[in-house]
Amino acid sequence: MSGTSETGTIQKEGLVYKSTGSWYILQDGEGQLWNARIKGKMKIDEEISSTNPIAVGDKVIFDVEDADIHVGIIKEVSRRRNYIVRVSPHNKNQKHIIAANLDLALIVVTITDPRTSTGFIDRFLITAEAYHIPAVIVVNKVDLLKDKHRDILAEWTRVYTEAGYKVMPLVATDPTTLTDLKELLRDKTTLFSGHSGVGKSTLINQLIPGKEIKTQEVSGWSGKGQHTTTFAEIADIPGGGRIIDTPGVKEFGLIDMEKQELSHYFPEMRRLINDCRFNNCMHINEPNCAVLQAVRNGTIAEERYISYRNILDSIEEKY
Repeated sequence: MSGTSETGTIQKEGLVYKSTGSWYILQDGEGQLWNARIKGKMKIDEEISSTNPIAVGDKVIFDVEDADIHVGIIKEVSRRRNYIVRVSPHNKNQKHIIAANLDLALIVVTITDPRTSTGFIDRFLITAEAYHIPAVIVVNKVDLLKDKHRDILAEWTRVYTEAGYKVMPLVATDPTTLTDLKELLRDKTTLFSGHSGVGKSTLINQLIPGKEIKTQEVSGWSGKGQHTTTFAEIADIPGGGRIIDTPGVKEFGLIDMEKQELSHYFPEMRRLINDCRFNNCMHINEPNCAVLQAVRNGTIAEERYISYRNILDSIEEKY
């Protein structure tokens, strides 16, 4: 979209490809890239209390300040279809919008070198559920798995598939394992997240030849990767679709979530909560609780229920 404001200034619509704090890289409808900043008051359709007023994936209206060097001033953020947040890395009591207008949220995990905890996976999935974004689990480095690790992979696959999630084992450095993932990502805007060292950047480099995102080996003494992505940014997938790459995150703390609503973000529990005797059932020790019965008969994985209780306790500590 392109037009002229009441003051005669040329206005364009752009998609936020990258945020570096005070400046943003935008792509307009013709595929041209612009550097833009916020100046003065800016209209935001949704008042979301966050540390960043504009996020990668946002659609914005900007004034052309200098057409020759492609510099603009962002005047308005269009209404978001959805967005996903995490706890601000600078203030645990504030939100930080990771990305907006997503079709899919993908978490890259590893069973070894380094080990991703199921608690981290579950918190990511809960956040995606809370913001109505479909989520997928990609298990990378399966070529490194020993027998004990393969048992863990089989268990993760069973537990999360039964919960309603797609689990995709692959080897980021082996293109023959990426066919299904490429098809899944086609024509979608997908958030990529995961701990540092799980091979997220290597995977994106395979999906987008020539992107050459900087990668970092896992530290031998700690088993943890180093942070290599500083700011979230969009990369276009050849053939259609976009990846939003995010900095490697150490934890995925929940924010603004009440303990009464937590079970609604476990799909396997959500399917049963209307069958509980009490409308406000917390699925702890209440009589005629459909969720507890499902845990007893194996319909809900015990691991997921334990995760639910652990996360529930962590929310309770805030109140």
